[in-house]
Amino acid sequence: MAYAIRFQETGGPEVMRCEAVAVGDPGPGEVRIRHEAVGLNFADTYFRTGLYPADLPAGLGVEAAGVVQAVGPGVQHVRAGDRVTYTGSPLGAYSTERVMPAAPLIALPDAIDFDTAAAMTMRGLTTAYLLRRIHPLEPGDTVLLHAAAGGVGLIFLQWAKLLGITVIGTVSTEEKAEVARAFGCDHVVLHTREDVAERVREITGGAGVPVVFDSIGRSTFQSSLDSLARRGLLVCFGTASGPVPPIDAMQLAVKGSVFVTRPALADYIADPAEREQLAGELFGHVAEGRIRIDINQRYALQDAVQAHRDLEAGRSIGSSVFCL
Repeated sequence: MAYAIRFQETGGPEVMRCEAVAVGDPGPGEVRIRHEAVGLNFADTYFRTGLYPADLPAGLGVEAAGVVQAVGPGVQHVRAGDRVTYTGSPLGAYSTERVMPAAPLIALPDAIDFDTAAAMTMRGLTTAYLLRRIHPLEPGDTVLLHAAAGGVGLIFLQWAKLLGITVIGTVSTEEKAEVARAFGCDHVVLHTREDVAERVREITGGAGVPVVFDSIGRSTFQSSLDSLARRGLLVCFGTASGPVPPIDAMQLAVKGSVFVTRPALADYIADPAEREQLAGELFGHVAEGRIRIDINQRYALQDAVQAHRDLEAGRSIGSSVFCL
């Protein structure tokens, strides 16, 4: 029997239920996959709370790794027995087994285990497009990264180091500051005690940074704008503290003709060729040990409620996975 986490209504973690589900045969363009590990991402909470829309009742989760059990008509890029990983819609990754579209599946190299794949596919591909697609960063550039000790943050820090980029990272606690430094953060700012923009100006000799990478949202939006150099770019790629406030176009001019973008991973992996290129670079770094994936929280699938509570309370460091 297969099991899945589902929710009938939006709300807090308690709306999630672990249910026995029937898994049928794959139809055209689909596969049946047995999950070995499932990724836990902050974006999952957005669907659960209703910030992101979902047709109810619904499953949850957009990232997992496992083994293809069967393929439907027309599926050519994977076959039964293949090790794969994925991130993307439709919801339903919080499950032991499922039928899903074959298109998002990415072949998983033997050198990368399932837990690591589930912990890094979404975060790693997010880091890949942030560093390799958003802005033409050069060795020697300095950037600001919020949530530097988070799942994306720890991958970002290591990849930035490979590219010769200096990172100013914000964290909330001394424990997280130590973790960020261990992963290569050049300058750590405790946003709970320090004025982020003021510290960024001090570190950069008053210039500010050309790019701010902000996954926090509402509570950091103003300090992110205040940290930018003239004609700098604010990349709002997450909303952990809530959506960013309405943007006053004149404020962008006053801050130095700065730019703001709100990208989504889906638009950077929609093209299969680009997805394979980004995944290939990511997997190569991980397989060769240049980027380490830290899994600091492991949960059973039936403990999804506690996992979400820990995530929303800020108790998580690095990546979290459900081990099946």
